[in-house]
Amino acid sequence: MRQQIIMDVDTGIDDSLALLYLLASPEADIVGIAATAGNVPAPRVAANNLAWLDVCRAPDIEVALGAAEPLAIPLRTTEDTHGPHGVGYAELPESARSLSHRSAAQMWVELVRERPGQIVGLCTGPLTNLALALRGEPELPRLLQRLVIMGGAFNHPGNTTPTNEWNVHVDPEAAKEVFDAFSAAPPDRRPIVCALDVTETIEMYPVHLALLAERAGSLPVEQVSDTDSPEARSGTSNPIVRHLTDAVRFYFDFHRTYDQGYLAHMHDPFAAAIALDPVLAATRPATVDVELIGTLTRATTVADWAGMWGREPNADIVIGTDPAAFFERMITRIGDFARAVYPPTTPEDA
Repeated sequence: MRQQIIMDVDTGIDDSLALLYLLASPEADIVGIAATAGNVPAPRVAANNLAWLDVCRAPDIEVALGAAEPLAIPLRTTEDTHGPHGVGYAELPESARSLSHRSAAQMWVELVRERPGQIVGLCTGPLTNLALALRGEPELPRLLQRLVIMGGAFNHPGNTTPTNEWNVHVDPEAAKEVFDAFSAAPPDRRPIVCALDVTETIEMYPVHLALLAERAGSLPVEQVSDTDSPEARSGTSNPIVRHLTDAVRFYFDFHRTYDQGYLAHMHDPFAAAIALDPVLAATRPATVDVELIGTLTRATTVADWAGMWGREPNADIVIGTDPAAFFERMITRIGDFARAVYPPTTPEDA
């Protein structure tokens, strides 16, 4: 049986990689994609998802538009991190596919009611849509098979404020509602939380892009570098690899600008891999809450590892993984997928 997955994404460069990873995984069955406002506004997120489905020649997958704003505060987007359209330097074609007639929250609720215990939820953006879905269906923590969240920072600095991770920062009220609601989940259905503590160890480098192009039979196998101009565009033959290269190169440039090196943290495809195979990560149970009042610490995720609050754990936090094994798996899957969708056309490509 293929694993049924609802993706809730704010696509986003690394969200794009998460989508490609699941499309490339034969054991994954994406039953719905919720477009959440975050890296860019929700309509742009939805357009990016539809465009990637076109580029990947994917079958029809429901893409539902999410809320335009967080629950209680104005939307903050981050085009400086992901580019004006959310996909870096990539210039994706506009899609003729249609959005769902139902909202993202409605899609969440109706799909899990139809398929109780069968769906894994994967959230790689702010948790606005899921919080709204929980308001409509409080039983959702028991109806899902499992939830995987990319978000938060625990024993680690934030990437938005000294203590805040981006997804939680955008909608902290939604994050708190989700963690509070999942206190009702049985232990085997606690959310798996992929926080910055581990996802910032998932460092992608130019060599990974080259290996992926080689695996896909995409020529030329390009070596992107920090000397490439912003106007440069990939000319490699495989469209998936070409758009991916242009997207990720922007992410490399962003991380270099902030003195993190010519690399990119692949938070979201790592979470996608965990959604399919949780044994890739070591986890530790904890009770997670979100600070909403602190002047300096609002939107900080706090983990009670020792049970000091007297509350049962409501999350399994990822505390370790093998980044090299993850990248080998990601390159193999996406490379083989890109090659299958766009087979090499010359002997030199084969």
